[in-house]
Amino acid sequence: MTTQHRDAALSPSEQATIRQLLDADRQRTETRIAVLGHDRDEMIQSAAQSASDDEHDPEGTSTAFERAHIEALLDQAQTHLVDLDLAVERLHDGTYGICAKCGQRIAIERLMILPAAKMCVGCAAHHRH
Repeated sequence: MTTQHRDAALSPSEQATIRQLLDADRQRTETRIAVLGHDRDEMIQSAAQSASDDEHDPEGTSTAFERAHIEALLDQAQTHLVDLDLAVERLHDGTYGICAKCGQRIAIERLMILPAAKMCVGCAAHHRH
């Protein structure tokens, strides 16, 4: 992997914008984690008060399924929080905006939409397949 730190460096205004995007994303993610954690805790407390092992709501989904769904969303949000922290580290050490796979600059447009992105569009698409 070749890195081209000089060519990939963000301008000071781009860095400030990205920092704001990362901070806003972090706040949204922390709020999401708090809400999901609260929902999970309420479900656990409700299940403990219920006599049934797999109580169904009126629409027919099991509480076990709902708990698993909330846990998956919570895990996803916590993983995203780690990704945001790693993006902040890359921003501080000057490697932010450089594709972790090919070493080329990640398009600023991609970073504006996905500020925690660590791969360029081409590498990310190839990585999924």
